[in-house]
This record gives sequence, structure tokens and C-alpha cells, in this order.
Amino acid sequence: MFPRIPFLAAFIALSISTHAQTITQTIRGTVFDKVSNQTLPGAVVILLNTDPAIGAATDMDGNFKLPNVPVGRQTLVITYLGYKEQVLSNVIVNSGKELVLTINMEEDLREIQAVEVVAQRDKKEALNNMTLVSTRTFSVEETQKFAAAFNDPGRTATSFAGVVGTDDGGNNISIRGNSPYGLLWRMEGVDIPNPNHFAEAAESGGGISIISSQLLANSDFMTGAFSAEYGNALAGVFDLKLRKGNNEKREYTLQAGILGLDIAAEGPFAKGYEGSFLFNYRLSTLTLLQMAGLNIIQGRTDFQDLSYNIYLPTKKAGTFSIFGFGGLSKQSLDAERDSLQWEESWQSWDQVFFTNTAMSGMKHVISLSDKTYLQTSLVYSGYENGFHVDTLTNNYEPQEAYFESYRNGKINLSTIVNHKFNAKHSLRAGAYVNRYDFNLVKRYTDLNTGELFEPLNAVGDVWTLQAFAQWKYRVTEQLTFNLGAHYLELLSNHTRSIEPRAALKYALDEKQNVSIGYGLHSQMQPIGVYVAQVENADGTFSLPNENVGLNKAHHIVLAYDRSLTKHMYVKVETYYQQLFNIAVENTSDGTLSAINNEYSYITEPLVNNGKGYNYGVEFTLEQFTHNNMYFLLSTSLYESQYKTLENVWRNTRFNGNYAVSFTGGKEWNVGKPERNKVLGVNARLLYSGGLRTTPIDLEASIAQNEEVEFSQLAYTNQLPYYLRTDLRISLKRNFAKATTTLSLDLQNATNRKNVGGEYFDAKRNEVHTWYMLPLLPILAYRVEF
Repeated sequence: MFPRIPFLAAFIALSISTHAQTITQTIRGTVFDKVSNQTLPGAVVILLNTDPAIGAATDMDGNFKLPNVPVGRQTLVITYLGYKEQVLSNVIVNSGKELVLTINMEEDLREIQAVEVVAQRDKKEALNNMTLVSTRTFSVEETQKFAAAFNDPGRTATSFAGVVGTDDGGNNISIRGNSPYGLLWRMEGVDIPNPNHFAEAAESGGGISIISSQLLANSDFMTGAFSAEYGNALAGVFDLKLRKGNNEKREYTLQAGILGLDIAAEGPFAKGYEGSFLFNYRLSTLTLLQMAGLNIIQGRTDFQDLSYNIYLPTKKAGTFSIFGFGGLSKQSLDAERDSLQWEESWQSWDQVFFTNTAMSGMKHVISLSDKTYLQTSLVYSGYENGFHVDTLTNNYEPQEAYFESYRNGKINLSTIVNHKFNAKHSLRAGAYVNRYDFNLVKRYTDLNTGELFEPLNAVGDVWTLQAFAQWKYRVTEQLTFNLGAHYLELLSNHTRSIEPRAALKYALDEKQNVSIGYGLHSQMQPIGVYVAQVENADGTFSLPNENVGLNKAHHIVLAYDRSLTKHMYVKVETYYQQLFNIAVENTSDGTLSAINNEYSYITEPLVNNGKGYNYGVEFTLEQFTHNNMYFLLSTSLYESQYKTLENVWRNTRFNGNYAVSFTGGKEWNVGKPERNKVLGVNARLLYSGGLRTTPIDLEASIAQNEEVEFSQLAYTNQLPYYLRTDLRISLKRNFAKATTTLSLDLQNATNRKNVGGEYFDAKRNEVHTWYMLPLLPILAYRVEF
């Protein structure tokens, strides 16, 4: 007979022991020289506030390991002879996954001496050592904990100074009054296509990010005057970094929520091999919720995505990485087959909108010496976008009203060399070759006359060439500057631009800095603009935009920042951007300009005689997490104007004039200490001036049975101010081998009706107002183990 009592006693004893013991996890990582990318053997890593002290020195490959670290927020200090002391504050240690860090250290130009730690490694310092102005590091933690950020870099960025969301139904952002098209997306040092679901042509955002935060490491976000290695962009840069999978043990993440199911896996390929894999797959559940009667978004909405990073080091041939992502997204809305239900004209339409995006690349990095490394990448990406609208006849038969099908492919080959001459001088140079192929069709039917128009029907390819060089010189420990140039040429029409870039940063003392940056930047038009066709009187077609040049801008930035405490800083930044050579409508009274393009292809004839300017001042007050609390206050005052051939200065579409955001949060340990429960409350308030719109000509719209705007009053209307409050509540618990997080995000928690714009309803012959998203609750549960 089984001895029941001893077994029960043993079980109780084991339970008491499990709850009483401190739950721990391992911190490990690699320490590098920030400039040369060489590992630093012998660096000392100390975990603060532990008794006994926990520490380790890096091995010959720069690796370290700290076992048995208590879960929670911890602080690390990293020291190495001749280098600046590095402090990582408030790193989160969870029981479910090991914390694997990549730590970059910078040589100290001063003589070796005892240096007091005065500040943590903060997010106001860029990861890219060549960038000195208008750059902020954003962390994975921020994308996960900012209220209603939904693990999305674009939504996270609306908390930063100078950034405004253009529609809260998506993650399109306007930076300093620029069009969202001016944003460049980059991953692992190479340009990538727009990485968002439900993205329209010539758009830099979409509905939600394809790339899961499970893959991201800390990354840089730039808002202007960026350094020479970045080109073909006027507004800003998302420079995304990917983390490597755990190369010692298998780890998993499962998440289920209203947005979908999320599964991530990572681990080593083989014992003793430093290579690793990291995959994430997500499947939307929105359609299931809509079938259950919970209509979060109109129509049937489906999306799924896969993202990955595979790390393959070798002993002598350098390291290889295979990385990429793919996303499928579709939204359809079928009209009721009952005309009595059609209160507005759009309700008699069958609509299908879809986007399919994929990118896969291989990166090779090899050290040519202890001061030089070479990075070479080959990337292929493809993008397909479609929007089909059929109107229903009186017999409910579909009749094509609008059809667009855009297929774009891109091959990118890049090579970059980085050389560190000494602690003061470093050089980075490289070249990019891009081949774009396309198959673009756009047509629509005039429902009054039945006439078919096809402004776009093209198949072909174009090539671009880019090259850059930039030199960084640390004159003293206080004074640093970099100087560089970028070259961009569109080979199909031989339009080109040579662009000088420069920046300087001076430390007034240990707490305050001033910096100034200048850059000439340019950007090509969306591919569809160059191949737009116009029918001639003899029935032939011409391409009026095939020789349209690059949009260009001078950008100058002046900034001052000061550390108020070890955990808080303030920053003031002012800028002026002069836009010129802008593609505008080729008529004397036209008001159309590429400056205002938010999505889709402009198919009207254009000429590069437009102008514009953006100027403003930005204020940031931020407290990094201290005593389990953080906040970020950002304020922007700005002006954004443009001019076409009519020679009249007008507000741009994105001239809201002001924007204020407050983001903050607090964590509390709740319940008994041995239960390791952490309650988090995060909130965000977004307040900004309304975007500009063009009023609708009601009489002309009624006469033509379609929407007609007063073009001569372009962007004279301003929408009411935008105000949104977001809230996030989370409960995290660390078990012995797993971490669970239950969260509820409320976007637009007060259910405010923010005006999105107006439209003409041909059924009622009225102008109606449409509103952005109402209260949107997102419930999710995540397990890491």
C-alpha cells in the first residue's frame, strides 16, 4: 500500500520551500567596443544592491554570465580599463526567460581616474555612435508598457516630441509637419519596405506593425538632420535592431488576446554552438470576434504574420544572419442585398482591401582587423496592395467602380566598412544598390457616364544607387563632431543629389550638452508617380512624370539637454527645414503638392518647382524608471507651409501647430512577497491641433454625383483639436520557471469622438462628418517560459 501520510508531508514541505525561496534568473551577455564592434575580454560586470555581491568578468570572447539574480528591476555596472563606465539601470529580470544583453562601451579620452557614476545609460543617447542630434533610443519595454502602444514602434513614437499620429485607426505618423511618406524604415542596417499590415501604396504606416516586439532589441528613432548613412528620406528614420535568440536554452512565449494569438520560440541549434534562432508567428482573431457579435472594426478583418532572426556565427568566416518578416492582411465589406438598408451611398458598395508584404535578407559581418569590420547584406522584399470597389445595381449585380492592384519588388545589395583609427577618429562608408520592379494598375469608372479611366498601367523596373561616407572626431571628451556626405541617384532619369551632413556636440559639464546638426536630404517619388500615364488627343499615351526629380530639404537643428537628477533630464530642441525642388501640380492654379501626400500614387502631371518650410521648438521632460515610476512629457510648437506654381503660401495637411503628450506609469508589488506579483498602471494623454482639410464643394458634388473639393481653398479648414486618453493595467507574476502577464489596454478610454474629416454622400446629397476610433479595449494574456 502506498504510504500516503509521508507523501503528503513531503508535498507540503516542498510547497513551503518553493514559496519561501527567492525566485532567480540568469543575466548574461557580451561586451563590445561601440565603434570597432570588437569584443572586450576582461570587462567587469557587477550587479548592484546584492548581498553577497554578484559579479563576473568577460571571457576571451567578451561573454559574461551572472547566475541566480533575483527577479525584478536590477542595476548593472560595467567597467573596463580605458573605457567609460557603463550603467544599466532598471533592467527587468523575469523568471520566464534569461536576460541576454549586448553592451557597447566607449573609450574614455581622459586619463585613468576614479569617476563617479552620475547617470544611468539613458535613452537620450543614440545606439548609432555616428548620430548626435534629433535621435532617441526606444526600448522594447516601452513598446510593451506604453498605454495603447500594442507593441508597435509607430504607436510608441506618438509619445515623442515632434511626432503626431495622422489617424488613430492606424500607426501613420507625421514628423515635424512632414508627410508620413518621408519616414524611412531600416532593419539591421538595410532599408526595408513598410512593415505594417493594411498599408496603402506610398504609405509608411498601416493598421498595426507586422514585426513583433519579441524580435526587437533597443532601436533608434530619428526626427531630422540624420547622419550620412541614411538617405532617401525627408522626415525621419526608424532604425530597428533585432535581438538574437537564446543560444543556450529553448524559450517560448505564448500570448492570446483580442488582436490575436502570438507564438514565439527561440533557442540554440546545437549544444556548444553559439548560433541561435528566433521565430514569432501571429494570427488575428478579429473575424472570430466579429462573428460573435463584437464589431471592433467594420467589415471582416484578418491578418497573420511571421518574423524571424537566425544567427549563424563561424570561427573564421565571420557571422551570418538570416532575418525577415512576412504579413498577410485583408479587410472586406459586403453591401446588404437590400436597398432599404442603404442609408448612405457607400453602403451599396462591395469593398475588398488587402496587403501582402514580405522581406528576407542575409547579413554577413566579418572583422578584417581588430579595428575594422565589413558588413554586407543582400535583401529581397515584395509588396502587394489591392483595393477593389463594386457598386450594386438595382438588381444587386456588382459593377466595377474602382480597381487598383500594385505589386512591387525590391532587391537591395549593400556593403558598409567601419574603421576605428584610434579613440578619437573613426570612419564609416558604404554603398547601396537597389532594383525596384513593379506591376501597377489603377482604373476607375465614371458612374455618371460609364467612361473608364486608367491613369496607371505599367510594368517595369528602376534602379537607384546610394553611397555615403562619414567621419567622427572626438576632439576632447567634451567636444565631438562628425562630417559626412550621402549620394543618391535615380538611374532611370539620372536625377541625383550630393548631400553634405554635419553635427557637433559639446558637453558644457557632466550634466548638460549643446548640439547642432545640419543635413541636405532628398527623396525619390513613389514608383507609381514616374509611370503615371496621360491619354493624348490621338489616343496614344505619354508619361508626363518620367523625368520628375527628387524632393529635397535643408534641415538644421539646435538642441540643449540637461540632467536634472540621475534619473531625470530635460531637452529643448529647435529646428528649421527648408523644402525645395518639391514635385507639384504642373498648372498655374494647382494646389497639389507631394508634401501633402499621405498615401496612394499621384497620377497628375508634376514639376519640381514647389517649396515648403517647417520650423518649430520641442520640449521634453523625462524621468527614467525610478522607484518603479516613469514619465515622459513632450511638447511641440510648429509651423508647416507649402507653395505650388500658384505662388501662394498655404498650410500643409499636417500643420496642426501644436502637440502635447504625457506618458507615465507606476508599478507596485502587491500581495505576499513570495507570490511575486507586480501591478502596473500606465497612462497616456495625446493632445494636438487638428490636421488641415480642403472644404467640399457641395453644389459641384451634387452636379457631378461625386465628391468635389474647393481646390483653391486647399487646407484652409482645420479639424477640431485632437484629444485622446489611453490606459493600460497589467498584472505580472513570476513563477519558478515562467512569467505571466495579464493586461488590458484601453485606447481612447474616455470614448471621445475625434473628428477625422468630411465626405460627400451621393445618396443623400449631403456632406457628413466621420470620426476616428471610439473606445477600443484590448485584453491580452502572455506566458513566457
